[in-house]
Amino acid sequence: MPRIRITSGDVEMTAELNDTPTAEKLLAALPFESPARLWGNEVYFDTPVEDVERDAQAVVPSGTIAFWPPGGCFCIFFGQTPASPVNVLGTLDGDPQDFVQVQSGEPVRVEAAE
Repeated sequence: MPRIRITSGDVEMTAELNDTPTAEKLLAALPFESPARLWGNEVYFDTPVEDVERDAQAVVPSGTIAFWPPGGCFCIFFGQTPASPVNVLGTLDGDPQDFVQVQSGEPVRVEAAE
């Protein structure tokens, strides 16, 4: 499965992507960077990707990365459940609680992992 690297401030973590059409769109758009936004125990940010709901889930476990179709946003969940259904992209490789350190407005970069 393809892997990505997510970096923001002192936080750097890889994630494994699922084999889905939304994940393929995300891979095609790499690399990209956007300011972080926070909602509870979730970091989310804009992407250059557009997609529709595909097997969207209203509840996901901590450590899930996902795409929120209505906002075109990448979401990193570390305890929060989605405000509305998301397309699950994959799973973080490390401790999702590390993303507590990310501050609102801080740049988040997503790129292919080697």
